[in-house]
Amino acid sequence: MKQKHSKISYAKYGYYFAIPFMVAWLLFMAYPIIYTILLGFTNLKGVGNTNLQWSKPLFNNFAKLSKNVTFIKSIKNTFIIWVTNFIPQMVFALALAAWFSNDATRIKGRGFFKVVFYMPNIITAASVAILFNALFSYPVGPVNSILESLGFAKFNFIQSPTASRLIVSFVQFWQWYGYTMIVLISGILGISPDIFEAAEIDGANGAQKFFKITLPNLRTIMLFTLVTSLIGGLQMFDIPKLFNLGGPDNSTITASVYIYDIAFGGSYLYARASAASMVMFVIIAILSAIMFFMMRDKEEAKFHKAEKARIKAYKKEQKALAKQGGSK
Repeated sequence: MKQKHSKISYAKYGYYFAIPFMVAWLLFMAYPIIYTILLGFTNLKGVGNTNLQWSKPLFNNFAKLSKNVTFIKSIKNTFIIWVTNFIPQMVFALALAAWFSNDATRIKGRGFFKVVFYMPNIITAASVAILFNALFSYPVGPVNSILESLGFAKFNFIQSPTASRLIVSFVQFWQWYGYTMIVLISGILGISPDIFEAAEIDGANGAQKFFKITLPNLRTIMLFTLVTSLIGGLQMFDIPKLFNLGGPDNSTITASVYIYDIAFGGSYLYARASAASMVMFVIIAILSAIMFFMMRDKEEAKFHKAEKARIKAYKKEQKALAKQGGSK
């Protein structure tokens, strides 16, 4: 007599464990996103205003944003600050990552230096912004005291648009280069040592190994770093806001600071702020797509394209053979 074994499916338990996450995601992520999108097409203004109506015309908030000088300037500032901190951040992080992962230049206490370089990323952005505001304060401040002791005249960094923007860029660079370095080091350690050994046998020097092996194999990691930096950079808020309240003359106001100011700074233009958020979302999505396209593996893309063409030709050939067989 054969004994029947009942099959027990455990797949349903995975769904049970996923339910809390899905509920939290729907409540705290999906709902706010959908609500923000809808608000962008309304005339909502003021605290406690329940008289919600669609704006007329429907894209009225977006049209007003396109003519708003402060919003346009905030977008320009956001890109300027991001570019001026990201380029040196990547160069510095790449140099440190290559140095720390190179066995030929092994130094003592590498772990200690990694921790020191990563340390600024642990400090909260609000604390750093207030700290640098105090450092560059005028007329009394540590930086101005050093300038005066060296025989230079005091300089009002806080009231200089260029200086304020450069300080915000430097703070962003100082906070994030350590994180970028750790990510790049993990990518370099993931490259097979056999490739470097083969290059050494062929007589490759350090620069050739870095540019011909390390950088090409870091394509995916660098894409991740670039996209996450873009998203974070275009959402800068704490440092520009707390360092100098977006000033002077709106020189450090970013898109996130502008959205916060019009939504919670007294005017309570919730609909306009929601529209501005959507504009920034579209900009980030488009730029991320461009980065993915530019940094794609071209050889792999060509291979997939040729494979699709081959499969298409094969199916076409099979259909032609089937028609010939049917006609006979």
